[in-house]
Amino acid sequence: MSDDTRDGPDGDDGPPSEVDDTPTVGCSRCDREWDLAYELDDLGVGNQAVEQFALDHKRHTGHFPDDVTTWVAECRRCPEGSEHLVRHAAERWANIHARHTRHSVEIKHGIDNEPTVVEPDESE
Repeated sequence: MSDDTRDGPDGDDGPPSEVDDTPTVGCSRCDREWDLAYELDDLGVGNQAVEQFALDHKRHTGHFPDDVTTWVAECRRCPEGSEHLVRHAAERWANIHARHTRHSVEIKHGIDNEPTVVEPDESE
């Protein structure tokens, strides 16, 4: 009886081939895909590799890569606004803007249909 279990990449008895599990990010506007080895290995940003790449991509191209949904805080009274990758950053911007200008700020997210409104504190 023959043993059909083979571990190697070509059916030999050597070690299994390495799996490349480096995360990738694509951008249909740029028609490219990048692996995040630079962010993981050289920058050492770990779990924030996708976020760091997305911020760098926006800074250098003017748009975010595919599948990145941002939190957008927009003033309801003036043209000021800010875009963030995490909710707490958008809320912080909205609270500070409302505090300094006494303007209402709307916070929206690409997957959340219901916006949040930050109202200025009239007691200050």
